[in-house]
Amino acid sequence: MSYIYKTKGTCSSQIEVELDGDVVKKVEFTGGCKGNLQAIPRLVEGMTVDEVTRRISGIQCGVKGTSCGDQLAKALQAAYEAGKVQGTSA
Repeated sequence: MSYIYKTKGTCSSQIEVELDGDVVKKVEFTGGCKGNLQAIPRLVEGMTVDEVTRRISGIQCGVKGTSCGDQLAKALQAAYEAGKVQGTSA
């Protein structure tokens, strides 16, 4: 299941995620710090939504109160919940 999340409070403007049940298959950021936002997807692909959320939820970038990692955790949770509603999540 593919899902697009509009970020809030970060340099990236959106995150496209693809889940297979609760497993992260693909992550793609639009905008933001190119190097970091290429590294994050490589680190989290293959992990479960819960594992990614546990590791990166709440990380802050400066005084923004959020970060691209924190927004990714929110995006994955939203995608997983949307998949449950649609009946495509495990």
